[in-house]
Amino acid sequence: MKKSLILFLVLIFLTPSLAFSNIFTFKAGLFIPRAQSDLWTTEFENMSFSKTNYNTSNFGFAYEYFLTREASLVLGIDSYSKNKVGSYVDYIGYTNLYVPSLDQLVDFAFPDDYINEDFFPTHVFNVSITPIQLSLKLTPMGRTGKFIPYVGGGVGLYLWNIRLNGDLLDFAEDWYYNELTEEIHSDNPDFSEDISIYPVDRVDAWESNRISFGYHAFGGIMVPFTRRMTFEVEFKYNRAQGELKEAFEGFEPFDLSAYQISLGMNYWF
Repeated sequence: MKKSLILFLVLIFLTPSLAFSNIFTFKAGLFIPRAQSDLWTTEFENMSFSKTNYNTSNFGFAYEYFLTREASLVLGIDSYSKNKVGSYVDYIGYTNLYVPSLDQLVDFAFPDDYINEDFFPTHVFNVSITPIQLSLKLTPMGRTGKFIPYVGGGVGLYLWNIRLNGDLLDFAEDWYYNELTEEIHSDNPDFSEDISIYPVDRVDAWESNRISFGYHAFGGIMVPFTRRMTFEVEFKYNRAQGELKEAFEGFEPFDLSAYQISLGMNYWF
């Protein structure tokens, strides 16, 4: 009796609703980072690019295995990468100012209404995220009919990289410029009426080949147009964050979360 019950349960989970047992899907859509952590915020507050500049098209693939008439397992992979060059808002760079206390020439950033253009401090901020996800997909109305709605969710591994390359203003180190003597002075109340300026450093900071754990939820609808092919529209929410190490020390975990809107083509076999 026990063996028969086990066999019955196995048959329920492995019997597909159609003559086909699997689906292969190609997706193209829009990847919208949630961008809520402080590194994202710092970049958007100081640079000429904005949050919407990091919305971009992406592509993905998925393999779906039918468990029952209403349930299936989906293994999918998506891709996201955005490389954006920006300049600091409201600041102009000035090269080779002599700092007596350091006995060396230093590049500084001035408010852009104080000096004429010398150079614009700029850097590249690159973010790439590759979610590899395992999902449970439910089709409450089955897989037949003119419209096949579905919902689902699951867990995933998020492969990610961050790179900041170029000029970096050190806002933690205040200096004051004395217009009369044309000298640089460190933070000193005697020069409190002078203009605040900031050193310009050259950096190439990486967080590369990192892996984080996350989860996701999605919903959509499939529309058959041939015996073996369907068209789908899907919305997905990804939730994950990555710990930042030496390259971005002092920042909170990086927000890898995103919204995805995609169009897909399903092949049933």
